[in-house]
Amino acid sequence: MANQIVWVDIPVKDLDRAIRFYSAVLGAQVKKQEFPGMTVGILPHQEGEVGGCLYKSESDEPSSKGPLLYLNANGRLDQAIAAVEANSGKVIQPKHQIGPYGFRAVIQDSEGNRIALHSD
Repeated sequence: MANQIVWVDIPVKDLDRAIRFYSAVLGAQVKKQEFPGMTVGILPHQEGEVGGCLYKSESDEPSSKGPLLYLNANGRLDQAIAAVEANSGKVIQPKHQIGPYGFRAVIQDSEGNRIALHSD
């Protein structure tokens, strides 16, 4: 098994705002895609990689508690952190080393989700 995590759904309140936020922070375009009965924002990923989407739901809400999702900001962590507050997010824990596993910053996205940005 290559990856324990195969996909992630990130709940949002405003899909367009969340797409702008994640596109700016990740430095790559989140693509809006329509399916029967729902519209989502597909996070950038290549075939065979772990992927995910942003979605709006009546039953799920953004949260600052619960599992902490790490998003890849390898080689551009400082730029990703700089894009957080400029795009209606908040830095909860600034960039810090996590032992031999590189660096992370913990942020709150534009929707209220707690997310980690990671770089080697």
